[in-house]
Parts: sequence; C-alpha cells; structure tokens
Amino acid sequence: MKKFLKKLWYFIWEDNSVLSWVVNIVLAFILIKFLVYPGLGFVLATGSPVVAVVSGSMEHNSDFDSWWSEKTKQYELFNITQENFETFNFKNGFNKGDLMLLKGKSPEELKVGDVIVFRGGEADPVIHRIVSKEEVGNQAIFSTKGDNNANQLVYEKTITEERVLGKAIVRIPYLGYVKIAFSSLINGGWLNAILP
Repeated sequence: MKKFLKKLWYFIWEDNSVLSWVVNIVLAFILIKFLVYPGLGFVLATGSPVVAVVSGSMEHNSDFDSWWSEKTKQYELFNITQENFETFNFKNGFNKGDLMLLKGKSPEELKVGDVIVFRGGEADPVIHRIVSKEEVGNQAIFSTKGDNNANQLVYEKTITEERVLGKAIVRIPYLGYVKIAFSSLINGGWLNAILP
C-alpha cells in the first residue's frame, strides 16, 4: 500500500505525462468546486462568493470626470451627486472579465452606491450599483443601474431582498475570463465567451 501511495504521489505531483496533467486538472476542479467554493461561501455568508463579470454594463470607458460628465443626468434622477458617487466603492466601475468576490449582507447593511449581485430577468445573475433603497412594510426594496447603461433594465427597478445574492467587496481584474471560458466550454460556444 505504501508503495502504491508513493507511485500515486509521484504521478500526480511530479510526472509530466498528459494523463498526469488531465488528472491534475480534474483534481483541481473537484477541490475548487467541492471544497474551496463552498468554504469561501461559508466564510463570506453567501451561496455565490465568486462571480465573473460577463457584460460591459459597469465599464467606464474614460477617466472618472469625463465619464461623470456624460452620466450626470442619469444619476440626478436618483439624487446622486458627483460628490456622492466619488465616495462609492468601485467608483471607476469594472470590466467584462473581472472576477468579483461577494459577501452576504443583511438588507439593513446595503446602501445606495453599493454594488450588488442579484437574480434578474436573465439566466446569469446581474451585478449593478444600488441607486435607491426604500422600505416597504418589513422589506427593503432596491433599485439598481449599470454604470455604463443609459437606462435601468425593467427587472432592476424593484429588487426584493430574496433576489440579492451578495455585495461586491473585491475586484480581481480579468481573472473572470477563466471562469467565463470554462463555463462556456462546458456549455459549448467557448469562443463566444472570450471574444467581445
């Protein structure tokens, strides 16, 4: 048994054969899927601790002042001034392909300016900025907007607490392309995921 374990250890960690690489990839997938991801979810108090940004709806295609001068009227509708916006997390937005780390937050902790992930009207969750929050009965109702979108989407005008998956707390640039490509490879059409 000891000899077998030594050979297995060598095969997995030191052998450079194609089969060894395949086994390593499968082991990495299993570890991430069934240990790291659930562990991270437990620590961060959300069932979706990591999301890949799959659209350009939060991109800022210029420096903050230029971007703001184009978007001023859109945020005035929500009584958000440039001074308010400059205090928000991710004030310069983020890009398609970024990886976002989420933390579960109670509705009371979420405020205007926070970037949240929620279940929208599409298959993938949506990651947008809270532009308004109101209390209706015992429940908080959120309204969001993509920083790069001209208008709100229909399903982001009344987001109930149950639809919120978490608040974005960390951005890792471009690492999300790995997740996008892998998911698309599994679902077919991987080329569409990596090309803009």
